Amino acid sequence: MNIVYLDGATLNPGDLSWAPLEALGSFTVYPATPPDLIIERSKEADIIITNKVRLSQTLLEQLPKLGYIGVSATGYDVVDLPAARAHKLIVTNVPGYGTTSVAQHVFALILSLTNHVKLHAELNSQGKWTESGSWSYWEAPLTELAGKTLGIVGVGAIGLKTAHIGRAFGMRVIGNRRDMSQQVEGIELMGIEQLFTESDIVSLHCPLTEENRELVNISLLEKMKSTALLINTARGPLINEEDLAEALRQGTIRGAGLDVLSQEPPTMNHPLQQLPTCLISPHIAWASQEARGRLLAILADNISSYLAGKPQNVVS
Repeated sequence: MNIVYLDGATLNPGDLSWAPLEALGSFTVYPATPPDLIIERSKEADIIITNKVRLSQTLLEQLPKLGYIGVSATGYDVVDLPAARAHKLIVTNVPGYGTTSVAQHVFALILSLTNHVKLHAELNSQGKWTESGSWSYWEAPLTELAGKTLGIVGVGAIGLKTAHIGRAFGMRVIGNRRDMSQQVEGIELMGIEQLFTESDIVSLHCPLTEENRELVNISLLEKMKSTALLINTARGPLINEEDLAEALRQGTIRGAGLDVLSQEPPTMNHPLQQLPTCLISPHIAWASQEARGRLLAILADNISSYLAGKPQNVVS
């Protein structure tokens, strides 16, 4: 069985072992694959693994040997699913591997925006504390999470984990989900506008669809408290970034913590790049070594199940 991983460097930059995949057949991994090399590298593949390399209908039509596509991520929009179905290809994804890691990163962003540890450590290194002459010195407002309202948009596995951590901090948790009839213990469900109005912190955890693209725009941002924070570890296009930049510049909301953007990597003139009230981490919420290890293990198990004639985590 000829297995080709088109872009393996992000999953395993060298701190994991490829052994679980190597045991399944002839395994070739490329750090990354530009569009003009996809066909050349994939034409003899029975199995393709991809994370961000897009597999379009045109490409799939040129890969007659291909029987299976393993997406090494939870989101699978990189594959043209109607084309995959037309070619009778099995497509699988990897759900659940990053739940703990992403929820932890949500609170890394929240605490960065409420406690400003890095800012004050840098000010101290510049001698500001010494110059102040006081035993206690701060330059940014410090905020307790206890008693604040955390709004979760998308109450799936990661949203639930985030809610659990929020409650441990003593927060009230409210939520919005596609199926509002299905109640969730410990989370008060409500409409999206009410959630944005009542929340001190809104955290996005919904998948990207055409219906919710740019869900967060100036209309919703203007409903938020001026002290509120917006967190996004889901998908960049959920937010109209120009609107968010303007809201931050005008003080409509206090700050934002983002791990995803609509264009990755961003250009240097991205509207949010230089705003002091916007923290942007480079899409790393998923990337703890533990989470990547789980991803690789589930990826290998998906392929093993496919080879045994019992495919799992099938999305097409």
